[in-house]
Order: sequence, then C-alpha cells, then structure tokens
Amino acid sequence: MGFKVSIIGGGGRVGSDAAYALQLGGHVREMALVDANPDMADGEALDLRHGSALTSNIKFTSSNEYKIVDGSDCVVITAGLRRKPDETRLDLINRNVGLFKGILESLKGCKLADGATIVVVSNPVDILTHLAAKSGIVPESQVIGLGTVLDTTRFRSLLADKFNVSATDVKALVLGEHGDTMVPILSSATIAGVPMTSYEGITDQAIKDVFEFTRKSGAEVIRLKGGAGRAVGISIKEVVEAIARDSHAVLPVSSVQSGALGISDISLSLPTVVGRHGVVEVIEPVVSAEEKALLLKSADSLKEIWASIN
Repeated sequence: MGFKVSIIGGGGRVGSDAAYALQLGGHVREMALVDANPDMADGEALDLRHGSALTSNIKFTSSNEYKIVDGSDCVVITAGLRRKPDETRLDLINRNVGLFKGILESLKGCKLADGATIVVVSNPVDILTHLAAKSGIVPESQVIGLGTVLDTTRFRSLLADKFNVSATDVKALVLGEHGDTMVPILSSATIAGVPMTSYEGITDQAIKDVFEFTRKSGAEVIRLKGGAGRAVGISIKEVVEAIARDSHAVLPVSSVQSGALGISDISLSLPTVVGRHGVVEVIEPVVSAEEKALLLKSADSLKEIWASIN
C-alpha cells in the first residue's frame, strides 16, 4: 500500500503548490485535494494528473466533501484566510480560528489510517497546531505544524544569496513562533560545518540584517505577488516526505512542547526528529542565554494568544 496525503485547501495557492512539490518528490502514492471551491479542487487535480506520466504514478481525487480524506496517512491543512500585507500572522487568529475549528470537526468524521499525522500550515500556525493537537483527532505527537521550516529555509537562502555561497551548505536555524517573535539561532550557524563568522565579510551585524529581511519576507512576497506559495510548498514537501519515508529528519517544526528549554504547554518550533507517526523526539538545542530568553519570550507571547481564545 502507498502513502496517501489529503490536502485541505488543495485548490488554493499554498495547497496546490504543495501538491505539485509532492508530485515531483515521488514519495506519495495517492493525493486527495479538498477545497470549499470544488471547481478549483477538480481543476488542480486534473492539471496535476496531466503531468503524472512525466513525474510519478499518483492517484488524484478532488472534492469539496471530506469523504475522500478516508484512509489518509497524512492530512495537510492549508485552508485559511490570507494574511494582508500589513497584518501579523497572529492578527489572523480571530478570523481563522472559527474556520479551522470547522475543518477539525469535519476531520473527526473521517476514518484516517492507523498512526495518521496532521500537518498544520494555516496561520497563525502555532496556535492552530495547538488547537489541532488538543482536538483529540489523533494523539498530540501526531500533530505537527510547519512552524519555522519556511523561515529557516528563507533565512538560509537569503544568507547564501548575500554571501555568495551554496544555499544547501548554509545551516542556520530559526526557532520559536512562526511570526514576529521568531528567533534566529546565530550561535550555531555554519556554512559547510564552519562557523559562519569565520568567512571573510560575514559579521554578526550582517547576519542580523539578513534576518530582519527574512522576518519581513513573507509580507514582501504578499505585497509583490499576492501570496507566498513556492517556498511554502517545498517546505511542506520536506515535512511530509520525512513522515512518508520515516526518515527521522531533524526539522524546526511546531509541536506541543513539554519541557525543552523550560518551555511547555504551548506549540512552537524547536529542532524535532520527524518520523512516520509525527514527533519522534524534540531536541533541546544548546543556545546562548540571549537566544533562550528570546525563545521563552516567544512562548509567552503565544501563550497569551492561546489564553485569549480559550
């Protein structure tokens, strides 16, 4: 039996880009696209199906009804209202929580595969990940948010562009909230295993300047083209394929925290071993005192938001 992924919001920009990235990856055997707009879901599924002969043999289904989600090994939730250019991700909370709760109610009626995972992409992702984890649809460890996977890849790519090195050689993490309180972990940043500041012209200030652009990049993409999609789709692929392959990849995904760095009772991103059934282990990273303080502040910020909706 192959690996089945259902994408809630599969007719939208992020959902369809994720579907395309997963098609190119070739580790998914079946894909179901669910969207409130059935024509968009059907159109995306047909467009993807047309490329199967040149990519991978995937069965595509589409609907505005959740019955096609039955049997899914992984459910990716991308549906949500789009962030405005001048709006923080957390500003979306009141607009998106109601919609998200409706999606969770629909999923409760689905018969997911044993050990199925839920991957939350909709914003504010940490709050919605916590909501999904507390819903009881699957065990908490089987709920993962995309978290700062996208911020991390943006940061690495922009650092590589700035300093003219290979993006795949840059290892620099962004942790905490996927939002305004995200934290760059500069104390362990490297290029091909060498501390980043060993390279000529790369200073702490130069790295921080790149991070500030990283922090604003999502809003900039929204301003320029209406919404992010490509890098988000690739980031989703990275997480879903870690699940499908049981690869134990270490990714900065969001999950319910239970003590690492003194953080608990909220979902945010820390380095996490990801396997076939979601969270295998949360790694407690060695960070500077300043970085730890900022991560605790990020957790407190999210806890305030969580308290406001419960």
